[in-house]
Order: sequence, then structure tokens, then C-alpha cells
Amino acid sequence: MVLCPECDTDLDIEEDDIEEGDVVSCAECGSDFEVITANPLELKKVNEEEEDEEEEDEEEEEEESDY
Repeated sequence: MVLCPECDTDLDIEEDDIEEGDVVSCAECGSDFEVITANPLELKKVNEEEEDEEEEDEEEEEEESDY
């Protein structure tokens, strides 16, 4: 049984059927996760990097407007 890292709902996927790079979705909360490693199973939330980049861009814009 694989649990969603966001809401702890069973993702209803077979660990034997997934490979690195696959994307799985949680039917309960709608979050998408990329399979980082298959054994042991490690999931990373999709768009996590994009959110970090957006925060950095906002900080840079604030710094530029201070001048």
C-alpha cells in the first residue's frame, strides 16, 4: 500500500508496476507525484520546483524595486 504524502490516502498503485519517472496522482487531494526511485519507493510532488522558482522570482523583483 502506497500512501499519498499530502493527505495519507491510499494511492491504489502497485509498487511493482511503477518505474522511475512515472507520475502518479492522488484521487483524493489531486496532487501529482513523480517517482524518484522505485525501490525503495520515493515520491516527489510535481510542481514543487516551480513553486520554489516562483518564490525566488518574487524575491528578486522585490529587491530590484528597492533601488
